Amino acid sequence: MGLREGIVGLKTKRLAKTVPTWLLLSLSLVFGLVALVVVLKAVDLKALRMSFDEAFSHPLELSLAFGAFALAFIFRAVTWQKVIPSLPFKQSLAGIHMALGANHVLPFRIGEAARITSVARRTDLPLEIISASTLALRTGDFLALAALGLLVAPGAFASLIGPIGWFVFGTVVLVAVGSWRWLFKLVGLDERIRFPGPLAIVLSVSAWVCEAVLVIFAARWAGIEITFFEAIFVTVASVGAQIVAVAPGGFGTYEGAAVAAYLIVGVDARLALIAALTTHALKTSYSLILGSIALIRPKPSLFPRFRLRKEKDFVTSFKPDSSAPVVLFMPAFNEQASVGECVRRVPKKVAGRPVKIFVVNDGSSDRTSEEAVSAGAEVIEMGVNQGLGAAVRRGFEESTRLGAAAVAFCDADCEYAPEELEAMVRPILDGDADYVIGSRFAGHIEHMRPHRRLGNKVLTLILCIVARERITDGQSGYRALSPEAAASAEIIHDFNYAQVLTLDLLAKGFRYQEVPISYHFRTSGESFVKLGKYLRKVCPAVLRELNTV
Repeated sequence: MGLREGIVGLKTKRLAKTVPTWLLLSLSLVFGLVALVVVLKAVDLKALRMSFDEAFSHPLELSLAFGAFALAFIFRAVTWQKVIPSLPFKQSLAGIHMALGANHVLPFRIGEAARITSVARRTDLPLEIISASTLALRTGDFLALAALGLLVAPGAFASLIGPIGWFVFGTVVLVAVGSWRWLFKLVGLDERIRFPGPLAIVLSVSAWVCEAVLVIFAARWAGIEITFFEAIFVTVASVGAQIVAVAPGGFGTYEGAAVAAYLIVGVDARLALIAALTTHALKTSYSLILGSIALIRPKPSLFPRFRLRKEKDFVTSFKPDSSAPVVLFMPAFNEQASVGECVRRVPKKVAGRPVKIFVVNDGSSDRTSEEAVSAGAEVIEMGVNQGLGAAVRRGFEESTRLGAAAVAFCDADCEYAPEELEAMVRPILDGDADYVIGSRFAGHIEHMRPHRRLGNKVLTLILCIVARERITDGQSGYRALSPEAAASAEIIHDFNYAQVLTLDLLAKGFRYQEVPISYHFRTSGESFVKLGKYLRKVCPAVLRELNTV
């Protein structure tokens, strides 16, 4: 069984293929609102308020109830750790609370996926191990819950579950068989995962027993005295019904099943609803509070990072071979009017090293390649147009293959001066920097339209804050890299490179410098940078870069 048979695949992805997400969420909202209306009509609000007053007037009992409920999840975290010994206990507990909180916000129990997401993003464990163990343990939990129901009240359990309940139970059994086979297969392939032993069963059952403690106290605050076995039976019924919960937190489903269980053990329906609402409210409060804490603790936080980390491990660069060339490449798309002039202006030597130049033709439909070749450059053909980011990525690959002493690139529209190549690569050849940006704003700008100047300033300021680095020109198209930086550079989207390349290299510890350059606004061709499209493409890529480096 593969990864697609994990929790997400079983519960959400298959359903999403046939039912639109908006429809699922709409159905969940409608169901929740209907349940709310029904509950409000049936509940005695004065009695409900008295139940909460009773709970908060007995802080010791309330603490014991919450403590027992929390112990249930500690047991489950220990069980998960027994299956994956290298999983830190704090991460195990955080993942379980993440799922708990998410299930109280999201419908159809799709919050279960948050458990997998939490551990996958915070540890180095393989996703398949996390998913298989999660699915196996969760289905095991529900089978243990059913076993408890049959043990403490076999007759009542059988009368309450009904045909639909037996169908759901059968489905859980089938999923459990598949997930445990998946787990067994992984145990034989990866030493980081183990098959649960008898202790896992004991801990799973103990967890449900702890949850029943909260039910006992909630019933007492509502004016009901029930036995411990009856509390377990109510827990089995109410939690078991949430397997098919539609509304967020299973609201309505939980209360209906709990009231039905209370009725079977002889409790008045009015008081049963008060007890069910009290229990569910306390569980929801715990889940949302602990689930929120699990977003940020333990580290790393699951909130998106909006700035690079302060701590950096700087990379050691090696002095290149004395005969290695300086490589300059120009990404180009439909630049037949200017690419030839740009190539001819490139110096033959800089700092005593030969200069090798090539053009990356990004699917041009004009004579860009022919003009570049006639001017003396080699041409790397991209085939179809893939985007500036993809072209620069290809340029890095070719430059690394050529064994460059330094790698530089600039636009092929003559806005940047190829004659300034030596100034660009000098900090790299001298060993003072690994990544150099030619700053137009620190140098001389012959002409730049006011709205572009403003846009560049604003975007650069944002990049300074995000990168924790003094940068004066974040969108410059003239850059140079050491061989190590060029080989390590990752551009995570094809559209552009400006911000994500800087964030990638700074996060990896490459030393940064700027040199002043001149800038001449293009007099031919057309700029392909449109602000709206640029922001739509670049902003998500920057956020993704910050949270992957």
